[in-house]
Amino acid sequence: MKTRGLIVPGVVVGLWELMARVGVLPPNWLPAPTAIGLTLLELSRSGELLEHVVSTLTRLVLGFALGAAFGTLLGVSCGRSEKLRELLDPSLQALRSIPSLAWVPLFLLWLGIQETSKVALIAVGAFFPVYLNLLSGILAIDRRLVEVGVMNGYGGWALSRHVLVPAALPAYLTGLRSGLGLSWMFVVAAELLGASRGLGYLMVDGQSTSRIELVLAAIFSFALLGKLSDRLLQALETKLQPWRAA
Repeated sequence: MKTRGLIVPGVVVGLWELMARVGVLPPNWLPAPTAIGLTLLELSRSGELLEHVVSTLTRLVLGFALGAAFGTLLGVSCGRSEKLRELLDPSLQALRSIPSLAWVPLFLLWLGIQETSKVALIAVGAFFPVYLNLLSGILAIDRRLVEVGVMNGYGGWALSRHVLVPAALPAYLTGLRSGLGLSWMFVVAAELLGASRGLGYLMVDGQSTSRIELVLAAIFSFALLGKLSDRLLQALETKLQPWRAA
């Protein structure tokens, strides 16, 4: 079953390679996959690719961790308190609709062009899916389950830790995966608008020097790293919810 997912990409790459070699696809528009592979190989041998990947992953991990932490904190808090939810949720829902690029000039003015502004932008991308999914998961919990937890002596954050978050775990993990996906989108926006290293910078460098194979190599790297990171969260989801895997 797992190998079936490779059929479509394999066919597409094969046709792409064939059309590039016979001249249907001009090399300055869409070079052959082998040319992109050679570009990645050259970048790997020089160590340049590793530097860009490390820079991008560092920003992503810091931003995702920060956004997920705040999303978890506010999701649990608003889920537990109706008054706090009525106070904060309307504003957060309004902020959620702001496009990622709209945050860029604000963060640049507030935090400068250093790493802080990039990490903050990625954190915004991770925050909203985690908050919304965790909040909806908590609100969907059967009240009888909460009452049983209270009867067994759980209260305050102990109730959140031992009852609310475990009961809302499927929604929470979905929020984490969605937040990670948005973090990859936001890291591209952050690196396209002011970075000296990173896969986004590699795309800008390829565009400015008219090296389309470099742009596509960076895009392929984003796709591969994004898929690998999602698989890690999938593995965590399977480990924490073995009944769903069964």
